Amino acid sequence: MPTPPIHVLVNGTAQAASPGEPLIGVLNRHGLELPQVCYHPQLGPLQTCDTCLVEVNGELVRACATPVTVGQTVRTETGAARTARKEAFDRLLGNHLLYCTVCDNNNGNCTLHNATALLRVEHQDTPYHPKPYPKDESHPFYRYDPDQCILCGRCVEACQNLQVNETLSINWEDPHPRVLWDGGAPAGESSCVSCGHCVTVCPCNALMEKSMLGEAGLMTDLPLPVFQSAVSLVKAAEPSVGYGPILRLSDAEAAIREESIRRTKTVCTYCGVGCSFEVWTKERHLLKVEPAHGPANGVSTCVKGKFGWDYVNSGERLTTPLIREGERFRPASWEEALSLIARRLGKIRRKHGPDALSFIASSKCTNEEAWLMQKLARAVVGTNNVDNCSRYCQSPATMGLWRTVGYGGDSGSIRDLEQAGLVIGIGTNTAESHPVLATRVKRAHKLRGQRLIVADLREHEMARRADLFLRPNPGTDFVWLSAVARFILDEELEDRAFLGQWVNGLDEYRASLAPYSLNYAEAVTGIPADTLRQVAREIVQADGTCIMWAMGVTQQCGGSETSTAISNLLLITGNYMRPGAGSYPLRGHNNVQGASDMGAMPGFVGGYQPVDDPAVRAKFASRWGAELPANRGLDNHEMVDAIYAGTLKAMYLKGEDMGIVDSNANHVDGAFEQLEFFVVQDVFFTRTAQFADVVLPASPSLEKDGTFTNTERRIQRLYRALEPLGESRPDWQIIQGVANALGADWRYTHPSQIMDEIASLVPLYAGVTYERLEGFASLQWPVAPGGADTPLLFRDGFPFPDGKARLYPAQFIAPLEAPNAEYDLHFNNGRMLEHFHEGNMTFRSEGITAKVPGSFVEVSPELAAERGLTGGRFVRLVSRHGAVRVPVLVTDRVQGRQLYMPMNTPHAEQAVNRLTGSHTDLSTHTPAYKDTAVRMEVLPDMGENPLPRVNHRYGHPTPQRGVEVERKWRRSDYRFPGGRDPVGGDD
Repeated sequence: MPTPPIHVLVNGTAQAASPGEPLIGVLNRHGLELPQVCYHPQLGPLQTCDTCLVEVNGELVRACATPVTVGQTVRTETGAARTARKEAFDRLLGNHLLYCTVCDNNNGNCTLHNATALLRVEHQDTPYHPKPYPKDESHPFYRYDPDQCILCGRCVEACQNLQVNETLSINWEDPHPRVLWDGGAPAGESSCVSCGHCVTVCPCNALMEKSMLGEAGLMTDLPLPVFQSAVSLVKAAEPSVGYGPILRLSDAEAAIREESIRRTKTVCTYCGVGCSFEVWTKERHLLKVEPAHGPANGVSTCVKGKFGWDYVNSGERLTTPLIREGERFRPASWEEALSLIARRLGKIRRKHGPDALSFIASSKCTNEEAWLMQKLARAVVGTNNVDNCSRYCQSPATMGLWRTVGYGGDSGSIRDLEQAGLVIGIGTNTAESHPVLATRVKRAHKLRGQRLIVADLREHEMARRADLFLRPNPGTDFVWLSAVARFILDEELEDRAFLGQWVNGLDEYRASLAPYSLNYAEAVTGIPADTLRQVAREIVQADGTCIMWAMGVTQQCGGSETSTAISNLLLITGNYMRPGAGSYPLRGHNNVQGASDMGAMPGFVGGYQPVDDPAVRAKFASRWGAELPANRGLDNHEMVDAIYAGTLKAMYLKGEDMGIVDSNANHVDGAFEQLEFFVVQDVFFTRTAQFADVVLPASPSLEKDGTFTNTERRIQRLYRALEPLGESRPDWQIIQGVANALGADWRYTHPSQIMDEIASLVPLYAGVTYERLEGFASLQWPVAPGGADTPLLFRDGFPFPDGKARLYPAQFIAPLEAPNAEYDLHFNNGRMLEHFHEGNMTFRSEGITAKVPGSFVEVSPELAAERGLTGGRFVRLVSRHGAVRVPVLVTDRVQGRQLYMPMNTPHAEQAVNRLTGSHTDLSTHTPAYKDTAVRMEVLPDMGENPLPRVNHRYGHPTPQRGVEVERKWRRSDYRFPGGRDPVGGDD
């Protein structure tokens, strides 16, 4: 229940507040102008700058660290408070040269500049003290200038306790303190993961994006001697004219910048976390990404979202339609390309029927574009042969949740993961696949004592941090989950009240668990029975349990069964219907949730309404003016089989490099070669585009308007920041062009009109409008017609006729490709932090590619010793389905005879899916990417270690509690402004 508000007296006026909140929050909320250089609302009180001093009940205190209590009398404008604030700020200026007019950070948001103006500083008493250290230019994305660093500690706090990478610290005991990476390593050779948190929260220009340097201001690209002269001129003028005129000049220069610099809100185009931020552009130059208000991320980003945008201006962008002539492609006009597409697709439809055509939507594109793709298939062509890449990753999770709780999405928000007493991660490399979401779990684990259990084959970062790390045998998660559930029921530890009120099917479910004793689970999974007892008791005892899972679960032949087992376990322990609990299938792409929500699936139209329901078809036919086909269509796995069978003749694919990302890539290549007509729509000429007859140039997210829906069902707007490059077009415009060439009469002029249509037909999106999503506003579905959204699902019951969830008796489906005498190694694969998926976007970033230049296979030290392998040795991996040649990386992240290979590669011949097979999850046809056995042939070729020494994985983090300001206070040269020496802060 919310705490009743109280009132505090601020400068004689009663102000409403929440008990315990920082006093500075109250002052800011009520518009009092108070300097606060080190304070950031998403970091909390650091107490390093002393510029927010006020009087509370007659005593000088730091407003950032003083909690609100009943009876407080606060005065901000006493002589003692003003004098102390100016004294504290003057000390900061001793660490910093004010040369704002020629500074790239002079953009109206420099905290130090603004505080100088707010305090009306004319002259500084503390002389500037340069530090005896050079600038650190070693990092590919940012530089650190110690001479401009005011030692506020924001970057350290962000790294230690928000990102929780624990790279940065300040050596407070040094005569000349500075920020350190790994205790003193160059930033570019440290454990820094390039998340950008430190740069984002820096209140001045000490940390700056290299993409900003010499680009942002009118005079910031001056040659060094001229620049130094300009700074000297400013410093020479300050004693006589004061800072006032100098700041007014810099403010005028900053105002002029506004005419050339655009700040556009967008949503990240990489993983499913849904980070949103402003992108700063100057013509087509991307100055920086600035996160602040994103509902999913706040100030947080990862290396890709903060720095991985070079692909937008790549010289390899497609900028004109291409038409195949023999083995070559020639440029064509849009009119010619669309005419050819309409003629060829129309001919195939007339000869073979509409089901001879297929359509694949993209999880990288917007909701509106996915909607039009399935509308094109159903309303214009007349087929349900439409799918999207959720088939490759998340369909089994959706199936497991449909069976049990009725909605195929996260049951709560990222905030619930932070609030949980226990988080369990199964088959998810969260810190690399969903890095910003992982920061919230890491933060709660470090600062709040949240318990963390991780089950995975590989010891990645989350496994190292876990309180309990389970390493089950490949493909056996279902067994240990079922054994834990049986133990809870056998010991009568289940939530009987929750089950009695909200859940059906307990008896049948209990009977299905009979085979899964703890001893059986130990024999199958390799996890000791005592460990499983501990897991069970931790779930039962926790104040809310969240389970998050990803491709390590779903990309198995039994992915749907294991996902069902996860939801069953949450149901019997009462971990639905409340904050800090529930199921979290982490969506891999930025809009994989939305693409499915939009009905880009063979059996459902928008909002998961079944195509075989006459009432659903009638509703859509009334709006679209076309009858919809009633039969379920082909999914993307079935499409490949149908091509070989000769029944599928044509395919229109957008935004997916299916030739690399689908399993058994050699088999898929062969299918593409047999298509009579193939249209590929993408930003680049991908591996898949090589098989096309027509290639259409699409625009990336920065060049379009629309919406994405993230892993927590959060719908957010993105705005066009750049005009489309060359003759490329946003996907929605291209699809409309194809539809109209085929005889439709679509007249959309803006994606908002498409969303209005979606809202009229999809109950989950009924209240979604662009006006309600303005700026950084967001909605989590289901959204009621009036606009009320649903951050937490199932508050009032489950979406079944009786309002109750259903325990579903699932079954264990063992892996099909267990290692044997010929193929003796288990082949695992997945994502890396630096790159995204196959790498079509991230390998076009020079800085990212310098950190991870290409593909490799991770080999355990014991296997390396057995086979005589060292880092850089090339091996040939051979499966039942194909072979690849890759270098070896020896690492203890993998163990024994298990291998791990990142799915990203700049070379299609090295793709992991040259090795994976065509067997799938039985319920959804999601490929069993993780169920592959290989043999290894050691080759004579030797290269460099495939992971350069500048990669963060070689670094040595320096964990600490945060900025550790107490160490500053213990310095002999520190004195509390106003003369009082605080003991332990201002409690």
